[in-house]
Amino acid sequence: MMNSIDLPKLRNAEYLQYMKDFSSIINLNNAGQFDIETKLNAFTTKIGELEALYKKALASEKTQAVLALDERRDAAMNGINYFLLSQTYHFQTENRKNAQLLLDSINMYGSSIARLNYQAETATLNNLIRDWENKPELTNALMAFNLLSWVNEMKAANDEFNTQYLSRTQEYGDANPETIKIKREEVNLAYYALRNRIDALHLLVETPPSPYVTVINQLNALTDQYNVLLFNRKPDLPDSINPEEQTK
Repeated sequence: MMNSIDLPKLRNAEYLQYMKDFSSIINLNNAGQFDIETKLNAFTTKIGELEALYKKALASEKTQAVLALDERRDAAMNGINYFLLSQTYHFQTENRKNAQLLLDSINMYGSSIARLNYQAETATLNNLIRDWENKPELTNALMAFNLLSWVNEMKAANDEFNTQYLSRTQEYGDANPETIKIKREEVNLAYYALRNRIDALHLLVETPPSPYVTVINQLNALTDQYNVLLFNRKPDLPDSINPEEQTK
Protein backbone atom coordinates (compact mmCIF):
# COMPACT_ATOMS: atom_id res chain seq x y z
CA MET A 1 0.00 0.00 0.00
CA MET A 2 1.13 3.53 -0.72
CA ASN A 3 2.05 5.98 2.00
CA SER A 4 -0.12 9.05 2.53
CA ILE A 5 0.86 12.71 2.58
CA ASP A 6 -0.95 15.85 3.72
CA LEU A 7 -1.14 17.52 0.30
CA PRO A 8 -2.62 20.88 1.45
CA LYS A 9 0.49 21.49 3.55
CA LEU A 10 2.78 21.39 0.51
CA ARG A 11 3.65 24.81 -0.83
CA ASN A 12 2.75 25.32 -4.46
CA ALA A 13 6.25 24.80 -5.86
CA GLU A 14 6.73 21.69 -3.70
CA TYR A 15 3.29 20.39 -4.59
CA LEU A 16 3.92 20.73 -8.31
CA GLN A 17 7.32 19.06 -8.06
CA TYR A 18 5.93 16.21 -5.98
CA MET A 19 3.22 15.51 -8.53
CA LYS A 20 5.69 15.67 -11.44
CA ASP A 21 8.08 13.32 -9.63
CA PHE A 22 5.22 10.94 -8.82
CA SER A 23 4.29 10.78 -12.49
CA SER A 24 7.92 10.42 -13.61
CA ILE A 25 8.59 7.48 -11.30
CA ILE A 26 5.60 5.62 -12.72
CA ASN A 27 6.77 6.29 -16.28
CA LEU A 28 10.32 5.18 -15.45
CA ASN A 29 8.89 1.83 -14.41
CA ASN A 30 7.44 1.18 -17.87
CA ALA A 31 3.92 2.37 -17.16
CA GLY A 32 2.64 0.46 -20.16
CA GLN A 33 2.92 -2.79 -18.23
CA PHE A 34 0.32 -1.57 -15.73
CA ASP A 35 -3.40 -1.27 -16.34
CA ILE A 36 -3.46 2.42 -15.40
CA GLU A 37 -3.27 4.27 -18.71
CA THR A 38 -6.54 6.19 -18.37
CA LYS A 39 -5.83 7.31 -14.79
CA LEU A 40 -2.21 8.19 -15.58
CA ASN A 41 -3.16 10.23 -18.65
CA ALA A 42 -5.76 12.17 -16.67
CA PHE A 43 -3.21 12.83 -13.92
CA THR A 44 -0.55 13.97 -16.39
CA THR A 45 -3.00 16.32 -18.09
CA LYS A 46 -3.95 17.98 -14.81
CA ILE A 47 -0.30 18.39 -13.83
CA GLY A 48 0.33 20.13 -17.15
CA GLU A 49 -2.59 22.50 -16.57
CA LEU A 50 -1.35 23.33 -13.07
CA GLU A 51 2.20 23.96 -14.30
CA ALA A 52 0.95 26.29 -17.03
CA LEU A 53 -1.06 28.26 -14.49
CA TYR A 54 1.89 28.38 -12.13
CA LYS A 55 4.23 29.71 -14.82
CA LYS A 56 1.68 32.30 -15.90
CA ALA A 57 1.47 33.64 -12.37
CA LEU A 58 5.24 33.83 -12.06
CA ALA A 59 5.47 35.73 -15.34
CA SER A 60 3.38 38.62 -14.03
CA GLU A 61 5.28 41.93 -13.96
CA LYS A 62 3.73 42.65 -10.60
CA THR A 63 5.16 39.40 -9.31
CA GLN A 64 8.68 40.74 -9.81
CA ALA A 65 7.76 43.89 -7.88
CA VAL A 66 6.29 41.77 -5.10
CA LEU A 67 9.45 39.67 -4.90
CA ALA A 68 11.65 42.77 -4.70
CA LEU A 69 9.54 44.33 -1.96
CA ASP A 70 9.55 41.09 0.00
CA GLU A 71 13.36 41.04 -0.14
CA ARG A 72 13.41 44.69 0.98
CA ARG A 73 11.25 44.11 4.07
CA ASP A 74 13.15 40.91 4.86
CA ALA A 75 16.42 42.84 4.74
CA ALA A 76 15.09 45.42 7.20
CA MET A 77 13.73 42.75 9.55
CA ASN A 78 16.94 40.75 9.45
CA GLY A 79 19.07 43.87 9.85
CA ILE A 80 17.20 44.88 13.01
CA ASN A 81 17.28 41.36 14.39
CA TYR A 82 21.02 40.83 13.86
CA PHE A 83 21.84 44.24 15.28
CA LEU A 84 19.87 43.45 18.43
CA LEU A 85 21.55 40.06 18.75
CA SER A 86 24.94 41.77 18.68
CA GLN A 87 23.82 44.19 21.39
CA THR A 88 23.00 41.34 23.77
CA TYR A 89 26.80 41.01 24.12
CA HIS A 90 27.37 44.71 24.78
CA PHE A 91 29.50 45.65 27.79
CA GLN A 92 26.83 48.11 28.98
CA THR A 93 23.97 46.56 30.93
CA GLU A 94 21.40 49.02 29.57
CA ASN A 95 22.20 48.04 25.99
CA ARG A 96 21.86 44.36 26.80
CA LYS A 97 18.56 45.01 28.55
CA ASN A 98 17.07 47.04 25.69
CA ALA A 99 18.26 44.56 23.10
CA GLN A 100 16.70 41.63 24.92
CA LEU A 101 13.46 43.57 25.42
CA LEU A 102 13.16 44.14 21.67
CA LEU A 103 14.20 40.60 20.79
CA ASP A 104 11.52 39.28 23.12
CA SER A 105 8.95 41.42 21.32
CA ILE A 106 10.07 39.90 18.02
CA ASN A 107 10.17 36.34 19.32
CA MET A 108 6.57 36.63 20.44
CA TYR A 109 5.74 36.25 16.74
CA GLY A 110 8.20 33.44 16.03
CA SER A 111 11.90 33.12 15.41
CA SER A 112 11.85 33.39 11.60
CA ILE A 113 9.45 36.12 10.55
CA ALA A 114 11.24 36.66 7.23
CA ARG A 115 10.61 33.02 6.30
CA LEU A 116 6.84 33.15 6.76
CA ASN A 117 4.65 33.03 3.68
CA TYR A 118 3.52 36.34 2.23
CA GLN A 119 0.23 36.84 4.08
CA ALA A 120 1.63 35.66 7.39
CA GLU A 121 4.66 37.94 7.18
CA THR A 122 2.57 40.98 6.26
CA ALA A 123 0.25 40.48 9.23
CA THR A 124 3.10 39.67 11.60
CA LEU A 125 5.13 42.75 10.68
CA ASN A 126 2.05 44.94 11.05
CA ASN A 127 1.47 43.60 14.55
CA LEU A 128 5.14 43.91 15.51
CA ILE A 129 5.40 47.49 14.26
CA ARG A 130 2.19 48.34 16.11
CA ASP A 131 3.76 47.02 19.31
CA TRP A 132 6.88 49.07 18.75
CA GLU A 133 4.87 52.23 18.08
CA ASN A 134 2.36 51.88 20.94
CA LYS A 135 4.38 50.44 23.81
CA PRO A 136 6.57 53.17 25.33
CA GLU A 137 9.23 50.79 26.67
CA LEU A 138 9.72 49.34 23.17
CA THR A 139 9.70 52.74 21.48
CA ASN A 140 12.26 54.04 23.95
CA ALA A 141 14.48 51.02 23.37
CA LEU A 142 14.37 51.59 19.62
CA MET A 143 15.22 55.24 20.07
CA ALA A 144 18.13 54.35 22.34
CA PHE A 145 19.61 52.31 19.49
CA ASN A 146 18.64 54.89 16.84
CA LEU A 147 16.65 52.17 15.03
CA LEU A 148 13.57 54.21 14.12
CA SER A 149 14.84 54.71 10.55
CA TRP A 150 15.13 50.93 10.17
CA VAL A 151 11.61 50.49 11.52
CA ASN A 152 10.27 53.16 9.14
CA GLU A 153 11.98 51.41 6.24
CA MET A 154 10.46 48.07 7.22
CA LYS A 155 7.02 49.61 7.63
CA ALA A 156 7.20 51.39 4.26
CA ALA A 157 8.35 48.22 2.49
CA ASN A 158 5.65 46.14 4.18
CA ASP A 159 2.89 48.61 3.31
CA GLU A 160 4.05 48.91 -0.29
CA PHE A 161 4.38 45.14 -0.50
CA ASN A 162 0.79 44.67 0.63
CA THR A 163 -0.45 47.21 -1.93
CA GLN A 164 1.41 45.50 -4.77
CA TYR A 165 0.43 42.04 -3.56
CA LEU A 166 -3.28 42.89 -3.53
CA SER A 167 -3.00 44.56 -6.93
CA ARG A 168 -1.21 41.54 -8.36
CA THR A 169 -3.76 39.17 -6.84
CA GLN A 170 -6.61 41.21 -8.33
CA GLU A 171 -4.93 41.27 -11.73
CA TYR A 172 -4.21 37.58 -11.55
CA GLY A 173 -7.76 36.76 -10.51
CA ASP A 174 -9.26 38.89 -13.28
CA ALA A 175 -7.06 37.27 -15.90
CA ASN A 176 -7.46 33.71 -14.62
CA PRO A 177 -10.86 32.52 -13.40
CA GLU A 178 -9.11 29.25 -12.57
CA THR A 179 -6.96 29.78 -9.56
CA ILE A 180 -4.08 27.55 -8.58
CA LYS A 181 -6.07 26.50 -5.53
CA ILE A 182 -8.91 25.16 -7.67
CA LYS A 183 -6.47 23.51 -10.07
CA ARG A 184 -4.70 21.83 -7.16
CA GLU A 185 -8.02 20.31 -6.11
CA GLU A 186 -8.42 18.88 -9.60
CA VAL A 187 -4.90 17.46 -9.51
CA ASN A 188 -5.67 15.95 -6.10
CA LEU A 189 -8.64 14.05 -7.52
CA ALA A 190 -6.56 12.68 -10.40
CA TYR A 191 -3.70 11.82 -8.02
CA TYR A 192 -5.89 9.88 -5.61
CA ALA A 193 -7.67 8.08 -8.46
CA LEU A 194 -4.31 6.95 -9.85
CA ARG A 195 -2.85 6.04 -6.47
CA ASN A 196 -5.94 4.05 -5.49
CA ARG A 197 -5.95 2.27 -8.83
CA ILE A 198 -2.37 1.11 -8.35
CA ASP A 199 -3.07 -0.01 -4.78
CA ALA A 200 -6.18 -1.91 -5.86
CA LEU A 201 -4.41 -3.69 -8.71
CA HIS A 202 -1.57 -4.60 -6.37
CA LEU A 203 -3.98 -6.13 -3.84
CA LEU A 204 -5.74 -8.12 -6.54
CA VAL A 205 -2.56 -9.92 -7.64
CA GLU A 206 -3.13 -13.57 -6.74
CA THR A 207 0.29 -14.96 -7.58
CA PRO A 208 3.28 -13.09 -6.14
CA PRO A 209 5.45 -11.29 -6.80
CA SER A 210 3.24 -8.36 -7.69
CA PRO A 211 4.50 -6.29 -10.66
CA TYR A 212 3.52 -3.21 -8.65
CA VAL A 213 5.88 -3.78 -5.70
CA THR A 214 8.84 -1.89 -7.15
CA VAL A 215 6.92 1.17 -8.29
CA ILE A 216 5.00 1.33 -4.99
CA ASN A 217 8.25 1.18 -3.01
CA GLN A 218 9.76 3.97 -5.11
CA LEU A 219 6.66 6.14 -4.80
CA ASN A 220 6.66 5.58 -1.03
CA ALA A 221 10.30 6.67 -0.88
CA LEU A 222 9.35 9.87 -2.71
CA THR A 223 6.42 10.51 -0.38
CA ASP A 224 8.57 9.86 2.68
CA GLN A 225 11.02 12.55 1.56
CA TYR A 226 8.24 15.13 1.34
CA ASN A 227 6.77 14.01 4.65
CA VAL A 228 10.15 14.69 6.28
CA LEU A 229 10.10 18.16 4.73
CA LEU A 230 6.67 18.83 6.20
CA PHE A 231 7.62 17.42 9.59
CA ASN A 232 10.63 19.72 9.86
CA ARG A 233 8.73 22.83 8.83
CA LYS A 234 7.30 25.29 11.32
CA PRO A 235 3.54 25.69 10.79
CA ASP A 236 2.36 28.68 8.83
CA LEU A 237 -0.82 29.93 7.26
CA PRO A 238 -2.79 27.96 4.64
CA ASP A 239 -1.57 28.02 1.08
CA SER A 240 -2.67 30.76 -1.29
CA ILE A 241 -3.21 30.93 -5.01
CA ASN A 242 0.17 32.52 -5.60
CA PRO A 243 3.07 30.19 -6.30
CA GLU A 244 6.28 32.03 -5.62
CA GLU A 245 5.43 32.95 -2.04
CA GLN A 246 5.60 29.31 -1.08
CA THR A 247 9.28 29.09 -1.85
CA LYS A 248 10.31 31.24 1.11
